[in-house]
Amino acid sequence: MGNTVWRGYDRAALDEQLNLRVRTPEHPEIFQRWETDSRAVRDSVPHRFDLAYGDSPGEKLDFFPADNPDAPLFAFIHGGYWQSLDKAHYSYFAPAFTREGIAFASINYSLAPETRVETMVAQVRRALAWLHGQAATLGFDPDRLVVSGHSAGGHLATMAAATDWSAQGLPQTLIAGCCSISGVYQLEPIRQSYHQPVLQISEAEVREFSPQHQRPPRSLPTLLAVGSTEPDEFHAQQRELAEAWGADNPVQAMEIADRHHFDVVDALLQDEQPLRQALLPLLRDGRLR
Repeated sequence: MGNTVWRGYDRAALDEQLNLRVRTPEHPEIFQRWETDSRAVRDSVPHRFDLAYGDSPGEKLDFFPADNPDAPLFAFIHGGYWQSLDKAHYSYFAPAFTREGIAFASINYSLAPETRVETMVAQVRRALAWLHGQAATLGFDPDRLVVSGHSAGGHLATMAAATDWSAQGLPQTLIAGCCSISGVYQLEPIRQSYHQPVLQISEAEVREFSPQHQRPPRSLPTLLAVGSTEPDEFHAQQRELAEAWGADNPVQAMEIADRHHFDVVDALLQDEQPLRQALLPLLRDGRLR
């Protein structure tokens, strides 16, 4: 047993908690399914690919319209520990929302090691502000924009939820709700782990860019979910965020039965899943039931 670095874990134990690909040896097949299914969706449904919301190559998003020009928008941010994956892996989400009259967007951001987490947070904020401003052109209701993300994308989604939009001259109500799946809400264990040589997170960035240390500037409905078989650290981070944010915000936190870190996202798409049953009212009505 080495020196404790986080929550009673030594470095080896913490790395074991966070190394999700080692814990899920079938992850290459899962990623291939995402890619194959997403390509098939893009070949078969209307969409706009690689819309630029900023000037850098990573600042692109894909948009899948609903038939209703006043549709809610579900804006999704991919995971990959801020280092991998792509918006195009998640095109397969789109039909589950567009058939319900809900528009879908999948957001990219620049990745480490070329880009720091601080810049990624700013890029996602820029993407959401751009979407809000393009609502009439793209065809959705700017008052019903729900941001979501998985893993590192959950971190970025909750950081977006904690944004003071009024300081940017934008409506404080720019986001109607937040849905985070298996998110990272505290960056200190990441800083202490095998990810640090790539991410180079500073102590100041831990304080400023950990959702656990931030709060939404207004009461914001927030939906949190984690797979039942995910590592203890992900369950602990969800519990702690739900407690911290729940003092001032409507927060619903749930555990998705028999799901690990990579297959838990499909609960967003499956009608029998409590996560989807909670998400649809959030998108349509801006509230949790």
